[in-house]
Amino acid sequence: MNDENIAPAKAFLQDTYRAERLSAQELVTEDLRHIWHPATQMKECELYPPLPIVRARGAWLYTADGRRILDIISSWWCNLLGHCHPKISAALSAQAHKLEHVIFAGFTHPLAVELANRLCALLPEGLRYFNFADNGSSAVEIALKMAFQYQMQRGQSGRVRFACLTEGYHGETIGALAVGSMDLYSRLYRPLMTEQLHVTAPDCLRCPCGQKRGQCECQCLRFAKEALAEHGRELAAFIVEPLLQGAAGMRIYPERYLQGLAALCREHDVLLIADEIATGFGRTGAMFACEKAGITPDLMTLSKGMTGGYLPMSVVCTTQEIYEAFYADYGSGKAFMHSHTYAGNPLGCACALAVLDVLEQEQILERSQKMALYLTELMRHTFNEVPYVAETRQIGLICAVELCEDTQSLKAFKPELRLGRLIYQEALERGLLLRNIGDVIYFNPPLNIQKDELDFAAATAKAACEAVFGRLGLI
Repeated sequence: MNDENIAPAKAFLQDTYRAERLSAQELVTEDLRHIWHPATQMKECELYPPLPIVRARGAWLYTADGRRILDIISSWWCNLLGHCHPKISAALSAQAHKLEHVIFAGFTHPLAVELANRLCALLPEGLRYFNFADNGSSAVEIALKMAFQYQMQRGQSGRVRFACLTEGYHGETIGALAVGSMDLYSRLYRPLMTEQLHVTAPDCLRCPCGQKRGQCECQCLRFAKEALAEHGRELAAFIVEPLLQGAAGMRIYPERYLQGLAALCREHDVLLIADEIATGFGRTGAMFACEKAGITPDLMTLSKGMTGGYLPMSVVCTTQEIYEAFYADYGSGKAFMHSHTYAGNPLGCACALAVLDVLEQEQILERSQKMALYLTELMRHTFNEVPYVAETRQIGLICAVELCEDTQSLKAFKPELRLGRLIYQEALERGLLLRNIGDVIYFNPPLNIQKDELDFAAATAKAACEAVFGRLGLI
């Protein structure tokens, strides 16, 4: 980017935004005049006002009043390589001066072509066609519609339902909610949703078959086996979060289960949709979770880390067989009539390509695998003596700590106590942005996080737990 472009950009940022000159308190006041935040009971902002962030770098956020906060959750899991990565920022800036957007129906551009080629080389063998969208929920909707239409166009008109795992999460649009099992998000909207098949999920802490983590033969796979035996002919597809059910509390399950589920789907002619929105691009220690299990799904959804958290983008990946079921003369009515305004956006593609460059050139996956070993030992040492810890579990650099009132019976704390929320707030006051799902607190850091940052995160999380336990009279 040359100087004649930089100067007007700086002037625009300095002169246009009045809010840039507001104090922290003024920002909060003006925010609450107009903004309705996601997944938030806004009345609670009277007690916990939104925290104004004015810049970020690496794993750190900087507040309007000068505080520094470690973003150990990658801002909802999407900042794969930290904030304001210089190579991604440069790629975005350069592309903004070439082509910012073009309609993707009947047009294409070099970056989309290159991104598709590079994804094809990285994905499990057999996934080679890509349908672009602009967020994770939209990608799930595409995958569901594509699976349904595929079955119709090959004469399987009775396959009008989908199977999913209990406690699964696939987004918050109506179709995506219907194949999720999180009551927190879906209960109110059930009158709007189609009825799908919800199969008991693997839960290695509270095993429905009475087994222990790492000491079983995936007996819980029988629930899927029974469901498919009874309902397989009704199903277009089975959608699953491979190896990690994120919103369920970072539940991690064995590769063997995913392998068995894929085999069952093939046996019953049911498509397998792997929702890798949260698990893709190195989050589980491999480029894709399906890669760890050695399977190729029929459809795969990708988003979040794909652009490093810079811009919303998603993609549905699928096979030659599914693509060819839609390939016909116009008059046949077999085209996939689904579109998004920002599909294949060049700016998003530029970011995604830069992410792939950094992953490759800086050997990020190899480094993160070594860091994951360090984190395993760190969390074991840090939380070994902390009371109420029922389990620490980890896949890749994703680490969760589950708290229970009784760690033997796994009796939960009373929901109204909101223990996890109190720990989240205490950690934030101490300079750590972790996140809680009920009474599970978790880390999901950038893949290039440093050891000293993990040290700070673990020590701060422990201190926050103990401080809250103390205030509540639990220790």
